[in-house]
Amino acid sequence: MNQKNYQRELERLLDKLEREQRVPRLLLHSCCAPCSSYVLEYLTRYFDITLLYYNPNIYPPSEYDTRVQEQACLIERMPFVHSVTMIEGAYVPEEFYREVKGLEREPEGGTRCEKCYELRLRQAARMAKEKECDFFTTTLSISPLKSAPKLNHIGELLSKEYQVAYLPSDFKKRNGYKRSVELSETYGLYRQNYCGCIYSIRT
Repeated sequence: MNQKNYQRELERLLDKLEREQRVPRLLLHSCCAPCSSYVLEYLTRYFDITLLYYNPNIYPPSEYDTRVQEQACLIERMPFVHSVTMIEGAYVPEEFYREVKGLEREPEGGTRCEKCYELRLRQAARMAKEKECDFFTTTLSISPLKSAPKLNHIGELLSKEYQVAYLPSDFKKRNGYKRSVELSETYGLYRQNYCGCIYSIRT
């Protein structure tokens, strides 16, 4: 995995958009409200955003309900420069279990997680294509526990497959994660203590 500076790539692209005075459409996959808070604050200056909340990995269903409600409440309360709308994807946990079958004992951050990244990013790419968005990306890279190179590699592959540009990102850079914690406090967001799936609870 080559060690690109994804934050620098993103900044170059955003500078170009500003010079061109364009406001493209972005399909943003969100893993949760706290992680999306900084990403929305950052990117709404440059894009009209459709936020996709698609996370069939989350366990149990009551946890999913809490997280999706927090996401919707955040979007209602946050101020945005350009438009932000939310789409809730189907919550079908079987999709996740089918994707990671045989990888249940993998450690966090390993192959099972990569399969989960791909599952969610694929749905984001598919919806970006359907909605005729200019770019797609995910909030996942804001987490200190998530590999930006792995996420961007998957995104780039799916970009070629679906013919929609992938927005490079490493949102944890430039104190992105710290800012997400501050915004979570400002908006009183529920911050979960595990990634989401049943296997992440056990570790």
